[in-house]
Amino acid sequence: MPDPTAEFTVPDRFRGRVVVVTGAAGGIGTALVSRAVREGAVVVATDRREDGKDVVAGLVGDTTWEYVDADLADEQDAQRLIDTAVARFGRLDVLLNNAGGGINRDFLTHTSQTRVETVNRNLWTVVNCCTSVLPVMRAAGYGRIVNVGADSVRNGLFQHAMYNAAKGGVHGITTGLAREFALDGITVNTVAPTGVQTPFVESRPPEAVDRFEKTRQLIPLGRFATTAEVASAVLYLASEEASFITGQVVSVNGGSTML
Repeated sequence: MPDPTAEFTVPDRFRGRVVVVTGAAGGIGTALVSRAVREGAVVVATDRREDGKDVVAGLVGDTTWEYVDADLADEQDAQRLIDTAVARFGRLDVLLNNAGGGINRDFLTHTSQTRVETVNRNLWTVVNCCTSVLPVMRAAGYGRIVNVGADSVRNGLFQHAMYNAAKGGVHGITTGLAREFALDGITVNTVAPTGVQTPFVESRPPEAVDRFEKTRQLIPLGRFATTAEVASAVLYLASEEASFITGQVVSVNGGSTML
């Protein structure tokens, strides 16, 4: 599918800015990296995938960048990510908390392991990265944090109860941090997508097809978002243009929830 937002790329919007992208090697993350690089950012990318560095290398071309292999549910790994960015580039302006991924199933079929994994992937990654980056941003007097949440928190999507528990925490920490750090020049927002046309969705795994269709039926526009459409909202909130927007959960959802 063509990238419907490519023509709206803003040249040099992030020139001189260091942007950390978590979950950078798949789905929304690749769109974030590609768009940030096109707009002049120095990207520090991280992912848990074995091929993560190779994937990111294919996105950034000959620009200046860094890759950190990290499990951000581990607070030491999250700290190492932030420390690496600052040590390499001397600053860190933007944190895009995209790492996540649902283990979506009927609530009573979750195990202790899958419940913990869902919260680790989607909430603790955000908590740990924010904990590590906020002192850096506070010292600089500037920062943008944009989290990737989920519209399913608002619409109670099929088989998403445990995932919503984790992403609901992301929505909640957004407002708390936004208020606490507002006078430090830091804004904190969340973008909440509905179904997104990621490679996983395009692969049509049999166990998820029914869930995908139920999700699509909730969307008045009749389709899933492209990763580029989600990235467009994330990077706007990460930019200097969005200086008076903080503590918001912005839905990119084709109308599946309204207001």
